[in-house]
Amino acid sequence: MHTVAIIAFEGISPFHLSVPCMVFGDDLARLGVPRYRLLICAETPGLISTMSGFKIQVEHGLSALEQADTLIMPAWRDPEETAPPALLEALRAGHRRGARIAGLCLGTFVLAEAGLLDGRAAATHWAWGDDFARRYPQVRLDRKSLYLDDGEILTSAGTAAAIDCCLHLLRCDHGAEVANRVARRMVVAPHRDGGQAQYIEQPLPGVTGSDRLSAALDWALEHLEQPLTLDLLADRAGMSRRNFTRRFKAKTGATVSQWVLNHRLAAAQRLLETTSKAVDRIAELAGFGSPASFRQHFLGAFSVSPSAYRRQFSAAPDRALP
Repeated sequence: MHTVAIIAFEGISPFHLSVPCMVFGDDLARLGVPRYRLLICAETPGLISTMSGFKIQVEHGLSALEQADTLIMPAWRDPEETAPPALLEALRAGHRRGARIAGLCLGTFVLAEAGLLDGRAAATHWAWGDDFARRYPQVRLDRKSLYLDDGEILTSAGTAAAIDCCLHLLRCDHGAEVANRVARRMVVAPHRDGGQAQYIEQPLPGVTGSDRLSAALDWALEHLEQPLTLDLLADRAGMSRRNFTRRFKAKTGATVSQWVLNHRLAAAQRLLETTSKAVDRIAELAGFGSPASFRQHFLGAFSVSPSAYRRQFSAAPDRALP
């Protein structure tokens, strides 16, 4: 029987503890799938406080990790806090003996601290990406993927990406049909399109001010459907091309082309979320010139197609309008 050990600790997120329990739990027996042996382990067994204010009873210590074929490190309670040496060594020992190890969300920080991710690509929650990259420069941070499978070590992005990662582990063990059936029981997608880029809040450079440059940029935001070239915007601001470029960079921190693209993408997101307009029409309204160009830029920015993005985020009716 394949043994899955989940590491618990003071201040653990109940959600991150429950995800692998649900995926690898007893419901698999109803599907005719060989059951996993599930162990919840902690440095000090007994009552463990969760971040939600209640406690859970943990029966096994870290020594039980020696029995596990798969070790799962849920989201760590604080990325600024180093995990206990005993936990780090238990993870290293598991890796040395060939156990499969998964770090969910901020659990990636613990795997990196243990030195298990050196020279590897890894994912973590986008909001802590800069912190992770600064602390672990020897790890290749992937800011887009929902999860990464590097053979014996897997890492996932933020929060709900833990479900994607655990379903992937189940898919590897028992095939897509079993993973799909478990996903349906959990009422989640068996495999989500795209990466976590589509969930990141990306503030756009502001255009505040009453000067000629600000007026030109305000006009551009109201006319995204038009060809917005550097020369056109410089002319509207009454500046030379060189002077406009210098002042634009100082004001926005971006090139003209990138600034325009970012705002067009943001406009397209809003239209996909709040209207039923056809994707081709949205491409036109956002100023992408052609549907093909729109899909290429959108996929490059968010790792998901416009249509898939709409399915996940739209509050509008399904019927497309012109």
